[in-house]
Amino acid sequence: MSVIIPDDILTAAKMSESELKLEIAILLFKDKKLSTGKARQLAGMNLLEFQGELATRGICVNYDVEDFQEDLKNLRELGQL
Repeated sequence: MSVIIPDDILTAAKMSESELKLEIAILLFKDKKLSTGKARQLAGMNLLEFQGELATRGICVNYDVEDFQEDLKNLRELGQL
């Protein structure tokens, strides 16, 4: 599914597309509607970047099963597991 946000909305909000995606990702994460992994994917960030953004906003990181499984997958791909 694609969502189209008109340029005039972004202009009125004084935000870029990437800034809006980040704000939506953080909102959905805070409301526990998205895991850290899915929220960072929506924001277009790697895990550390997204966690850093959460930290600068004083938002606690929820580490769930999906995040753990993603970490295991990444470790396997890196040959560290």
